[in-house]
Amino acid sequence: MNIIIQHSSMIPIYEQIIEQFKGQIVKRSLRENDPLPSVRSLAKELNVSALTVKKAYDALEESGLIVTVHGKGSFVAPFNLELEKEARQKEIESELESAIKKAKHYGISNGDLQELFNLLLEG
Repeated sequence: MNIIIQHSSMIPIYEQIIEQFKGQIVKRSLRENDPLPSVRSLAKELNVSALTVKKAYDALEESGLIVTVHGKGSFVAPFNLELEKEARQKEIESELESAIKKAKHYGISNGDLQELFNLLLEG
């Protein structure tokens, strides 16, 4: 499995695992019904606790990206276009929110900000 953990990162290991699996699913490197490594085998491969991997798998399952079949393992869930669209929109909203806060911090007016946004949209 192509998961790389950066132990020096401030991002918790389970979140690194989640984000990398999400990326592979979105990019279609992992496709519907592809099996994921068992919790124990991935933990051993990454040299992390099985509880850390389990926490990541639980979060991925809760978000609808994987399904776990008792006794058989975890698999990539059927691709949900609506769920993916919502996730991307949420990410963009977060980035726009950050940009608006920065603009307000620098004293840029709403009108100037809208003008800048429209200019960027055009091109």
